[in-house]
Amino acid sequence: MTTRTDDKDIPDDHDIACTTADVVPPSHPEVGMFASLAVRNYRYFFAGQVVSNTGTWMQRIAQDWLVLSLTGSSFAVGITTAMQFLPMLLVGLYGGVIADRFGKRRLLILTQATMGLLAAVLAVLTLTDAVRVWHVYLLALLLGLVTVVDNPTRQTFVAEMVGHRQLRNAVSLNAANFQTARLIGPAVAGAVIAAVGTGWAFAINACSFAAVIGGLLLMRSSELRPMPRVPREKGQLREGLRYVSARPELIWPIVLVGFIGTFGFNFPTVLSGFAYHVFHIDAGRYGLLNTALAAGSLVGALLATRRSRVRLRMLVMSAFGFGALEAVTAFAPEYWVFAAMLTVVGLLGLTFNTSSNSMVQLATEPRMRGRVMSLYMMVFTGGTPIGGPVVGWVTERFGPRVGLFACGAVSALAALAVAWILARRGGLRVHVSRRGVSFVPGEDLAAVP
Repeated sequence: MTTRTDDKDIPDDHDIACTTADVVPPSHPEVGMFASLAVRNYRYFFAGQVVSNTGTWMQRIAQDWLVLSLTGSSFAVGITTAMQFLPMLLVGLYGGVIADRFGKRRLLILTQATMGLLAAVLAVLTLTDAVRVWHVYLLALLLGLVTVVDNPTRQTFVAEMVGHRQLRNAVSLNAANFQTARLIGPAVAGAVIAAVGTGWAFAINACSFAAVIGGLLLMRSSELRPMPRVPREKGQLREGLRYVSARPELIWPIVLVGFIGTFGFNFPTVLSGFAYHVFHIDAGRYGLLNTALAAGSLVGALLATRRSRVRLRMLVMSAFGFGALEAVTAFAPEYWVFAAMLTVVGLLGLTFNTSSNSMVQLATEPRMRGRVMSLYMMVFTGGTPIGGPVVGWVTERFGPRVGLFACGAVSALAALAVAWILARRGGLRVHVSRRGVSFVPGEDLAAVP
């Protein structure tokens, strides 16, 4: 799909092309794929995140497998996921206010240490055979409360390390970092679970937080670009919501993120159902499904590091492609075909994810960034308490294939709805020709060859 208006871009309020999303101004050379790693503080942060994210993915796989082992229920896995993300839905906006008010490095040290402690408690409970499913639910809820503060703080701290010009590159590298861990973590988790049990996967994750904390402590404060702290005042949440509501370049990415985060990215719930009830595989091959998804996501993240512009039409197209392919993947006939298709699903999903994240950050004033990103994360992950149980119920009632198809169909339909709304607002019409499908202004349709 292309957008065409007599070889010119659609006007800003129609295309909603984020002018601040041009990380590299035309007068500057293109940013290299790993440009942000030239920044010393960011290198420490990046290295710590590689270790910590690997441990986090190990815990995610081990946690799902533990709940399945205790209950045999995909619905229970969905409940666990919902408990972890429920705080983001209920109080997520307050995390952004805290991120705007306090020093981000110290705040991250506190949140990361707390996460490590929670992982250690789950490790002890599991290794001593004292764990019950309600323990997992409770610890997932507590982890979600910490994440409310950690997520917007970590997202906005990137700008303090690398500055505005390299922010898009750093956001994409963070995504590549996360997906590299997603590539390694599930495979390691599967091996650890098969060899010594789920408890040791939790223990490894608890230790991994030391890498992030160490990296934060080694940073040079003089090389950071701290954002101005927002003083405590009444109405700061309402101010953030008004700020977003007045900016279409923020509203539509957040709307899409809400639908896709709630339904499209519910892979833990659905993939556990495929592993347990469709392909009847062990923990090791279940981990490989997550690795296949991560491999495509990693490629998407690396490709995104060199992209200098983000436009909403690309965001809509990647969202539709992701949802449509996810729906088709639900009917893959056998394990290896399913795994291969998941790789492409991961690539499209990560393209959408990095594009929406950087578009929202770069379109936001620094003083508002914590609150805007908390809203972004609230709709992205906060919808999981709704989507997780719903997808879990559909998966258990109608089977994993129907569950995955529903996730993809909702995502694709949401993208089509946003495209239709934007086309209507811009007075555009669909034009089909030998060169493909394009949007053109209605008054110019007769002149299009």
